[in-house]
Amino acid sequence: MKYLITPGRFFFAIAITAFGIQHFIYAITGGGLGPPWTPANHLLAYLVGAALIAAGIGLATGIQVRCAGIMLTSVVVIRALLCYAPKLAANVRDPGPWTSAFEILAMGGASLVLAATFTPRRSRTDRTGARPGALFQAGRFLFAISLIVFGIQHFLYATFIATLITPWIPGHLFWAYFVGVAFIASALAIASGIVAPLAATLLGTMFFLWVVVLHAPRVAAAVQNANEWTSLLVALAMSGGAFIVAGALADRD
Repeated sequence: MKYLITPGRFFFAIAITAFGIQHFIYAITGGGLGPPWTPANHLLAYLVGAALIAAGIGLATGIQVRCAGIMLTSVVVIRALLCYAPKLAANVRDPGPWTSAFEILAMGGASLVLAATFTPRRSRTDRTGARPGALFQAGRFLFAISLIVFGIQHFLYATFIATLITPWIPGHLFWAYFVGVAFIASALAIASGIVAPLAATLLGTMFFLWVVVLHAPRVAAAVQNANEWTSLLVALAMSGGAFIVAGALADRD
């Protein structure tokens, strides 16, 4: 499963670069295909968009992957603390901030895992001063914690989630609960190391199937809908992130 790092890196990089492009579209047009979680300030949208595009290119080309991964994680953690933490403090029962915050934190976790894989193990630290083992463990657990949040949400809001499933697939409510179980099981496997590469591989496959079966048709039906584009890119990033985690765990095993 070590080979999964490469396709995972490209999936992840494409999604991150596309997020950056969305920020530029928003900054230029004031709307368009800008993601719903983009900064309201247009100058900040330019800055964040440039950072995301730079990180995506670095991850895709293999140039300064460690720096790109750490920079990306810093951007999403700051975003989560400044934007979503206050919203959660104001209304902890609102599912929106929970979803958005942990989606980007999961991406940050995958970025750290990828940064760790590009740090020579013989080195105690990389050029950023970060230890590869610490990067790997921090990213791994941040990714796993995010999956726990997603799993709990699938149980709390199963009825709503069932409405998002493609109509021709039967048993919508069953799949909503099933995916919740899959998230939590994957999180426990990744955190504990028990069958972790297999769990992360299956998770990445599930997300990729969502891209093809669920999100691509929704985007095709509503090309101007920024929410649909963002949902597709989040699923693609999560698929890539899960494959990165799977490959990294297999390599370390």
